[in-house]
Parts: sequence; C-alpha cells; structure tokens
Amino acid sequence: MSSSIGFIGLGIMGEGMAGCLLSSGIAGNSTEDTLVIWNRTTTKCDELKAKFPDKHIEIKSSAKEVIEACDITFSMLSTPEASRAVFEAKDGVLAGISEGKSIVDCATLAETDMQRMSEEIVSKGGRFLEAPVSGSKVPAATGALIFLCAGSKSLFDEVLNNALNAMGKASHFFSEDVGYGTRAKLVVNSLMGTMVAAFGESLALSENVGLDPLKMIEVIGQGAIQSPVYALKGPKMVVKDHKPNFPLKHAHKDMKLASDMAKAAGVEFSVQNSAEEVFHKARMNVKLADEDFSAVFEQIHEDSVGDFSKAR
Repeated sequence: MSSSIGFIGLGIMGEGMAGCLLSSGIAGNSTEDTLVIWNRTTTKCDELKAKFPDKHIEIKSSAKEVIEACDITFSMLSTPEASRAVFEAKDGVLAGISEGKSIVDCATLAETDMQRMSEEIVSKGGRFLEAPVSGSKVPAATGALIFLCAGSKSLFDEVLNNALNAMGKASHFFSEDVGYGTRAKLVVNSLMGTMVAAFGESLALSENVGLDPLKMIEVIGQGAIQSPVYALKGPKMVVKDHKPNFPLKHAHKDMKLASDMAKAAGVEFSVQNSAEEVFHKARMNVKLADEDFSAVFEQIHEDSVGDFSKAR
C-alpha cells in the first residue's frame, strides 16, 4: 500500500485544498507520504511546489500516473466538461484505476455524471466517494470547506479524520447511493446564487432611490436577514470589486443544474429559476462570466433604467 496522496486539479479551489494537505502535515512530510499532483496547466504544479519547498511533492505527467502512484486520490476539476475529459482520457483517471484504488471527487457535477464515474470505478475494483464542497477560494485555502458526501462509507471513514478535516470545517455523509452529495450541493449553491441576485437588486434599488448602499448593508446586517455573504460581498459590489473567488460562470452552472433537478423532482422553483435566468444573462456577458458571482450585480445595473444605474 502507498501512503502517498494524489491530487488532481490545482485551480482556484484545488490549489488551496492541496496546500491544506501539505501545511497540516497530512501529506508531503517524507518520501513515504508524498503529495502526488497533476494539473492540466503544468505551471500550477510548479507554483505549488515552489510555495512548499520543504515538502515532498511529486509532479506527474498525467492523471493516470497519479492514480497509479497512490491508493487515495482527490480530484477537483472546474467543470463537467473538464471532469469528463480528464476521467475518460487514455491517460486519465479511469485508465489508472485498478483493484484497491480510491477516488474522492470534489467537483460539482450533474448527479448522473457522478453516478457514471462511480459505476465505472467500482467495476474495476476501486472505491468512489462523491464529495462536492460548499465554500469558495478563501475557505479552500484556510481549511474551512464543507464536504457533502455520498458513496463509499468505508472511504469516507478513512479520510474523514485526516484529509477532510485538514481541508474542511465540517463533513457530512448523506448516503451510500452516489448522487445525494450532489443534490445537497446544488440546493446550497442555488440558494446562495438566489440570495446574491436578490441582494443585488435590493442594493441597486437603494442606490436608485438615493439611499447610501453602504448604510443599507449595515442595516441589513443588523436584522434577521443578515448573512455572511452579504457582509462579505456587499461593500465590494458597491465599488465594482469582483475579483473571482467563485466565478460567475461556475455559479450559474450549479444554478442551472439545480433548476433541472427541481423540474425532474416536480418542485415549484420559480423564484430560484428567475435568479438562474439573471445569472444566465450575466454569464453570456463576456465582461462578467469570469468575474466573481457577485458580478451579477453589474448585470442588474445594466438591465436597469434608473438614473443611478444609467450613470454608474
């Protein structure tokens, strides 16, 4: 058995998560527990290695090589398209799976994507844990993510008190049936996007009727509707600071998946569907798609005809 831990995907989220495994001492302490990494853009691997010069980090040339070198590998890829490409490639994840290999997939995908990957991994003798996360760039870098898990209970128990605890502040196991983790994640992210869209409309209204938006953020923060996301995003939204922690295009992807899930479940979802439509329009705006999901505020102003919005 290998004590090394694999990590595939070092983007906005994966970089911080891998860093937590290293800084907490879960991986990279010696040649016996090396952190084995791969990323589609190889410079990200070099940057992580440079950031932790005293840690044992091994860069592989493919996802397949990472899987083959480790008993347990974490994967955090940004989109369903990227996940599928890396999973199915000739030198990808599935190609490296053999008896005893384990995958913890932390991406947010469609439920059917997770189920397909699980079935193919298990059919080759591996274990699969669906583990999408609630949280963005800063929680990923500070070990404050929330893991929403389903699949192999034995794998969950194996990684809970070490890797998951290093990368997160809480971990929840919903079912041995893969798909329940994704369902939980989509509920959370659709609600979050809807909250930010509604908050953006309220700020835009405040500004257009002559209210100080910063004072209104203070007022909102003092009552029953207060939210950390409002306190964190609000002041930045007012000054058009949308440096991406959770890109708008990814937020919309999750909201669309949630809308589809609600339709399939026969659930009235008109409020959140309306928010998804606002995010879709913002995602189609080339100026906003790669910005933080708070940039939906800019789309709201663009669609408004009030004097403040037109002059902004």
